[in-house]
Amino acid sequence: MTGFAIEIRERYQDVAGDRWPAAVDPQPDELLSSWLHRLAIANGVAPRSFAGGLGLGGGMWSPRLDARLPEDVAAWLGIRTGVACEAISAMAMTDGALAPLWLPLRETARRSRSTWIQYCAVCLADDSAPYFRRSWRLASRISCFTHRCGLRDRCPACRAGIVPFAQTELVPQYVCVRCGFDLRGAAKISVGLAARRLERSIDDICKAEIAKGSPTIHEWVARLLRVPVVVGVVGAGRPLTSLPASARIRCFEQLAQRADDERVVAADRAVPRRCRIAATTGGRDGLITRFADFLDAHQRSPRFARAQPPGVDLAALLAAYGCAVRRGSRSTRRGADDGARKSLAT
Repeated sequence: MTGFAIEIRERYQDVAGDRWPAAVDPQPDELLSSWLHRLAIANGVAPRSFAGGLGLGGGMWSPRLDARLPEDVAAWLGIRTGVACEAISAMAMTDGALAPLWLPLRETARRSRSTWIQYCAVCLADDSAPYFRRSWRLASRISCFTHRCGLRDRCPACRAGIVPFAQTELVPQYVCVRCGFDLRGAAKISVGLAARRLERSIDDICKAEIAKGSPTIHEWVARLLRVPVVVGVVGAGRPLTSLPASARIRCFEQLAQRADDERVVAADRAVPRRCRIAATTGGRDGLITRFADFLDAHQRSPRFARAQPPGVDLAALLAAYGCAVRRGSRSTRRGADDGARKSLAT
């Protein structure tokens, strides 16, 4: 009778080293939690169980790392994945200036409240490896700049929030944990052109002010949080971060419409010249100016009133940004800009 030959071989840990079997490259603007979910699935571990491997507790373990990534965890992940620690840290929400605009961490949110992450179904469908973007965590983002459609913050089938960190199966993160709906199949949400232009202008201003380290960014963010009070949408007693995606879309559409209404702007007698500039120049910079005028006229809500830092002038900031936009325009627009300046001189 032939027996089995037993031979002692190398241990798996000695052969594989410190690296995990599967490596996942971060994608442009990918959120850290999104990368962690994809990393877990690639290595055959469900995201909820993966938290234990990282020595973390349950619940919203990966979104918490988005907000605060300890250096030792980043270094440990770098060793196991071969991804540079700098690249891992860059996926976290490290920009403190915009922290008040991050959507709050809510594992179970009512329909009248915001959830922690948004998504564009078309982006997820177009991605070779679907992932969630860092920009989708900002309450000031209501649409996809690429596909020009509104962002969602819930599953359209069961209306539950997006909770891939709670997934107990080897299922991609674009599949709803609650009902199994494929989020890539969600219908596109329409957002008005004026609201999208306003949103893009706000995003540009935030990036410009952060890049130059301007202290005015904090007052700018504070005013954005008070936008629901200005327009009086449902839930107007709460800041922008507390509203669901659908309510924030309505908020921006109403703000763009009312900021573009000359009767509303003209009611503020302190800014007649900026009114004329906005009506003459048009385009994004004109919209920015009208937006500044409208906020200047309505920002004094007693609910959110607070002392402003000395030297902060949002109107001046927006006017300067509008000038920068005009100066940076392509040569094909110079003739139109020259004509606008001539009309202003008269």
